[in-house]
Amino acid sequence: MPSGLVVFPGAGTSADHSSLVAIESASHVPVERADFPYRRAGRRAPDRAPVLVEAVRTEAKAVAETLGVPTTQLVIGGRSMGGRMCSMAVADESDPLQVAGLVLIAYPLRPPRKPGAEARVAHLPRITVPVLCVSGTRDEFGSPDDLREAFSVVPSPVEFRFLDGKRHDLARADAPRLRAVAAHADDAGGLARSGGVEAFFRRAAQQHAGHRSALF
Repeated sequence: MPSGLVVFPGAGTSADHSSLVAIESASHVPVERADFPYRRAGRRAPDRAPVLVEAVRTEAKAVAETLGVPTTQLVIGGRSMGGRMCSMAVADESDPLQVAGLVLIAYPLRPPRKPGAEARVAHLPRITVPVLCVSGTRDEFGSPDDLREAFSVVPSPVEFRFLDGKRHDLARADAPRLRAVAAHADDAGGLARSGGVEAFFRRAAQQHAGHRSALF
């Protein structure tokens, strides 16, 4: 089981977004809901990606130090842009952030209403930790099929939880559904038939260790 979870918001929201609060309220490990520096400074426009990725790295290291554990015992992730920046930190070519896994909520695969836009997937093949993707079936930034295809290049375990009928903002129903994911149970929606966030990473870590042994 991971020792802690660090989650970041999307571009237009703060760390108080209901989806992040829901996960914190049900988690069995410490959760840090972290805002990016531009949000803490009162600005609405996000910084460029390298600044955001460095913020993820800094926050993860600070949380690990507070908990007295290495970053390899943390799961990191977040909503939309926040999750994407976490995935980029983990996939960094020169200095990848070493963590236990990723939780990507409403991953922004490509801008809506721009079918020709390049998908944000170049870094995905470099992700070597277990990934849990949570998204709505009507997400404008990427359909379930789009996400499955995009993440098929990730060499480590990837699992999906799709919220029926929900768009990118996961409005109105996200809190109870995401709470169920974190709490290992969603009898109504069936989102956690194989376990929740902590159960997934416990299982995926075991599978990943076996896979690495087979390779090396």
